[in-house]
Amino acid sequence: MMAARAAVAARETPSTRDLILDAAERCFAGRGFAGVSVREIAAEAGLKNQASLYHHFRDKRALYEAVLARGITPIIALVAEGGKSGAADAVLDRVLDYLEERPSLPRLIKRAGLDDSRYLRTTIGKLLRPLWAQGLNALEAGPWDASELPHVGLGLYHLIFGYFADATLFEVLAQQDPRSPAAVARQRRFVKAAVAQLLGGVRPVPASRRRS
Repeated sequence: MMAARAAVAARETPSTRDLILDAAERCFAGRGFAGVSVREIAAEAGLKNQASLYHHFRDKRALYEAVLARGITPIIALVAEGGKSGAADAVLDRVLDYLEERPSLPRLIKRAGLDDSRYLRTTIGKLLRPLWAQGLNALEAGPWDASELPHVGLGLYHLIFGYFADATLFEVLAQQDPRSPAAVARQRRFVKAAVAQLLGGVRPVPASRRRS
Protein backbone atom coordinates (compact mmCIF):
# COMPACT_ATOMS: atom_id res chain seq x y z
CA MET A 1 0.00 0.00 0.00
CA MET A 2 2.75 2.46 0.96
CA ALA A 3 4.63 1.66 -2.26
CA ALA A 4 1.50 2.37 -4.31
CA ARG A 5 1.00 5.72 -2.55
CA ALA A 6 4.62 6.63 -3.15
CA ALA A 7 4.24 5.83 -6.85
CA VAL A 8 1.13 8.05 -7.10
CA ALA A 9 2.90 10.87 -5.27
CA ALA A 10 5.87 10.59 -7.59
CA ARG A 11 3.59 10.91 -10.62
CA GLU A 12 1.81 13.94 -9.12
CA THR A 13 4.98 15.76 -8.04
CA PRO A 14 6.49 17.80 -10.90
CA SER A 15 10.05 16.87 -11.78
CA THR A 16 12.81 19.47 -11.63
CA ARG A 17 12.78 19.57 -15.43
CA ASP A 18 9.04 20.31 -15.46
CA LEU A 19 9.46 23.02 -12.83
CA ILE A 20 12.15 24.65 -14.98
CA LEU A 21 9.97 24.44 -18.09
CA ASP A 22 6.99 25.92 -16.24
CA ALA A 23 9.08 28.79 -14.90
CA ALA A 24 10.71 29.43 -18.28
CA GLU A 25 7.32 29.46 -20.02
CA ARG A 26 6.06 32.15 -17.62
CA CYS A 27 9.24 34.21 -17.90
CA PHE A 28 9.56 34.01 -21.68
CA ALA A 29 5.85 34.76 -22.09
CA GLY A 30 6.17 37.81 -19.88
CA ARG A 31 9.39 39.33 -21.21
CA GLY A 32 10.48 37.43 -24.29
CA PHE A 33 13.68 35.52 -25.00
CA ALA A 34 16.02 38.50 -24.72
CA GLY A 35 14.26 39.99 -21.70
CA VAL A 36 14.93 37.23 -19.20
CA SER A 37 18.14 35.63 -17.94
CA VAL A 38 18.87 32.02 -17.04
CA ARG A 39 19.53 33.18 -13.48
CA GLU A 40 16.02 34.64 -13.27
CA ILE A 41 14.45 31.47 -14.63
CA ALA A 42 16.35 29.37 -12.10
CA ALA A 43 15.11 31.61 -9.29
CA GLU A 44 11.53 31.45 -10.60
CA ALA A 45 11.77 27.65 -10.63
CA GLY A 46 12.92 27.66 -6.99
CA LEU A 47 16.43 26.38 -7.74
CA LYS A 48 19.33 27.32 -5.50
CA ASN A 49 21.53 28.14 -8.48
CA GLN A 50 21.83 27.75 -12.25
CA ALA A 51 23.81 24.51 -12.08
CA SER A 52 20.66 22.40 -11.73
CA LEU A 53 19.11 24.12 -14.75
CA TYR A 54 22.18 23.44 -16.91
CA HIS A 55 22.00 19.81 -15.86
CA HIS A 56 18.73 19.56 -17.83
CA PHE A 57 19.28 22.12 -20.60
CA ARG A 58 22.49 22.91 -22.43
CA ASP A 59 21.84 26.65 -22.61
CA LYS A 60 19.12 29.27 -22.77
CA ARG A 61 18.48 28.55 -26.43
CA ALA A 62 17.89 24.85 -25.77
CA LEU A 63 15.56 25.72 -22.90
CA TYR A 64 13.57 28.09 -25.10
CA GLU A 65 13.19 25.41 -27.78
CA ALA A 66 12.07 22.87 -25.18
CA VAL A 67 9.46 25.26 -23.78
CA LEU A 68 8.00 25.95 -27.22
CA ALA A 69 8.08 22.28 -28.23
CA ARG A 70 6.37 21.15 -25.04
CA GLY A 71 3.60 23.68 -25.52
CA ILE A 72 3.01 23.26 -29.24
CA THR A 73 3.38 19.47 -29.73
CA PRO A 74 0.10 18.53 -28.00
CA ILE A 75 -1.81 21.06 -30.12
CA ILE A 76 -0.35 19.53 -33.29
CA ALA A 77 -1.62 16.14 -32.11
CA LEU A 78 -5.09 17.54 -31.39
CA VAL A 79 -5.36 19.19 -34.81
CA ALA A 80 -4.14 16.01 -36.53
CA GLU A 81 -6.71 13.94 -34.66
CA GLY A 82 -9.44 16.38 -35.62
CA GLY A 83 -8.44 16.22 -39.26
CA LYS A 84 -8.95 12.45 -39.24
CA SER A 85 -12.26 12.47 -37.38
CA GLY A 86 -13.74 15.62 -38.88
CA ALA A 87 -15.17 16.56 -35.47
CA ALA A 88 -14.28 20.26 -35.47
CA ASP A 89 -16.26 21.13 -32.32
CA ALA A 90 -14.61 18.39 -30.29
CA VAL A 91 -11.15 19.50 -31.42
CA LEU A 92 -11.93 23.13 -30.59
CA ASP A 93 -13.10 22.08 -27.13
CA ARG A 94 -9.87 20.21 -26.47
CA VAL A 95 -7.66 23.00 -27.82
CA LEU A 96 -9.53 25.63 -25.79
CA ASP A 97 -9.32 23.44 -22.68
CA TYR A 98 -5.60 23.11 -23.24
CA LEU A 99 -5.09 26.87 -23.69
CA GLU A 100 -7.24 27.63 -20.66
CA GLU A 101 -4.95 25.42 -18.58
CA ARG A 102 -1.81 26.94 -20.15
CA PRO A 103 -2.51 30.71 -20.24
CA SER A 104 1.18 31.56 -20.69
CA LEU A 105 1.50 29.57 -23.92
CA PRO A 106 -0.49 31.89 -26.25
CA ARG A 107 1.44 34.88 -24.87
CA LEU A 108 4.69 32.99 -25.36
CA ILE A 109 3.88 32.30 -29.02
CA LYS A 110 2.82 35.91 -29.56
CA ARG A 111 6.05 37.21 -28.07
CA ALA A 112 8.04 34.74 -30.11
CA GLY A 113 6.40 36.02 -33.28
CA LEU A 114 7.34 39.60 -32.38
CA ASP A 115 10.99 38.83 -31.71
CA ASP A 116 13.33 40.02 -34.47
CA SER A 117 16.14 37.58 -33.76
CA ARG A 118 16.99 35.46 -36.79
CA TYR A 119 17.57 32.45 -34.57
CA LEU A 120 14.16 32.78 -32.94
CA ARG A 121 12.47 33.16 -36.32
CA THR A 122 14.10 29.89 -37.39
CA THR A 123 13.09 28.06 -34.21
CA ILE A 124 9.53 29.34 -34.26
CA GLY A 125 9.13 28.41 -37.91
CA LYS A 126 10.47 24.91 -37.35
CA LEU A 127 8.09 24.24 -34.47
CA LEU A 128 4.98 25.98 -35.77
CA ARG A 129 5.10 24.93 -39.43
CA PRO A 130 3.67 21.44 -38.78
CA LEU A 131 0.73 23.02 -36.93
CA TRP A 132 0.29 25.56 -39.72
CA ALA A 133 0.36 22.84 -42.39
CA GLN A 134 -2.18 20.72 -40.54
CA GLY A 135 -4.47 23.70 -40.11
CA LEU A 136 -4.35 24.51 -43.83
CA ASN A 137 -5.07 20.88 -44.70
CA ALA A 138 -8.16 20.99 -42.50
CA LEU A 139 -9.33 24.16 -44.28
CA GLU A 140 -9.11 22.63 -47.75
CA ALA A 141 -12.58 21.10 -47.39
CA GLY A 142 -14.09 24.54 -46.82
CA PRO A 143 -15.40 27.12 -49.30
CA TRP A 144 -12.17 29.09 -49.68
CA ASP A 145 -9.78 29.24 -52.64
CA ALA A 146 -6.29 27.85 -52.10
CA SER A 147 -4.79 31.35 -52.28
CA GLU A 148 -7.08 32.47 -49.44
CA LEU A 149 -6.34 29.60 -47.06
CA PRO A 150 -3.28 31.20 -45.39
CA HIS A 151 -5.37 34.28 -44.56
CA VAL A 152 -8.20 32.14 -43.19
CA GLY A 153 -5.68 30.10 -41.21
CA LEU A 154 -4.13 33.21 -39.66
CA GLY A 155 -7.58 34.53 -38.82
CA LEU A 156 -8.47 31.30 -37.06
CA TYR A 157 -5.21 31.36 -35.15
CA HIS A 158 -5.96 34.85 -33.82
CA LEU A 159 -9.54 33.86 -33.08
CA ILE A 160 -8.50 30.88 -30.96
CA PHE A 161 -5.16 31.95 -29.47
CA GLY A 162 -5.64 35.72 -29.44
CA TYR A 163 -8.29 35.68 -26.73
CA PHE A 164 -5.83 34.17 -24.27
CA ALA A 165 -2.79 36.08 -25.53
CA ASP A 166 -4.62 39.41 -25.18
CA ALA A 167 -6.51 38.61 -22.00
CA THR A 168 -5.10 41.64 -20.18
CA LEU A 169 -6.20 43.98 -22.97
CA PHE A 170 -9.67 42.39 -22.93
CA GLU A 171 -9.85 42.87 -19.16
CA VAL A 172 -9.02 46.58 -19.45
CA LEU A 173 -11.44 47.25 -22.32
CA ALA A 174 -14.38 45.06 -21.26
CA GLN A 175 -13.80 45.54 -17.52
CA GLN A 176 -14.41 41.89 -16.80
CA ASP A 177 -12.24 38.89 -16.07
CA PRO A 178 -11.62 37.08 -19.38
CA ARG A 179 -10.25 34.07 -17.50
CA SER A 180 -13.41 33.39 -15.49
CA PRO A 181 -15.30 30.18 -16.33
CA ALA A 182 -18.31 32.19 -17.58
CA ALA A 183 -16.16 34.37 -19.87
CA VAL A 184 -14.28 31.38 -21.28
CA ALA A 185 -17.59 29.59 -21.89
CA ARG A 186 -18.89 32.61 -23.83
CA GLN A 187 -15.69 32.74 -25.86
CA ARG A 188 -15.99 29.02 -26.56
CA ARG A 189 -19.50 29.49 -28.00
CA PHE A 190 -18.35 32.45 -30.07
CA VAL A 191 -15.32 30.61 -31.47
CA LYS A 192 -17.40 27.58 -32.45
CA ALA A 193 -19.97 29.75 -34.23
CA ALA A 194 -17.28 31.76 -36.02
CA VAL A 195 -15.33 28.68 -37.08
CA ALA A 196 -18.52 27.06 -38.39
CA GLN A 197 -19.13 30.14 -40.52
CA LEU A 198 -15.57 30.23 -41.80
CA LEU A 199 -15.40 26.53 -42.61
CA GLY A 200 -18.88 25.85 -43.90
CA GLY A 201 -20.73 29.11 -44.31
CA VAL A 202 -21.43 31.08 -47.46
CA ARG A 203 -18.35 32.79 -48.86
CA PRO A 204 -18.38 36.57 -48.91
CA VAL A 205 -18.96 38.10 -52.33
CA PRO A 206 -15.67 39.47 -53.76
CA ALA A 207 -15.53 43.25 -53.88
CA SER A 208 -15.13 43.16 -57.67
CA ARG A 209 -18.52 41.45 -58.02
CA ARG A 210 -20.48 43.57 -55.57
CA ARG A 211 -23.05 45.94 -56.94
CA SER A 212 -22.38 49.59 -56.27
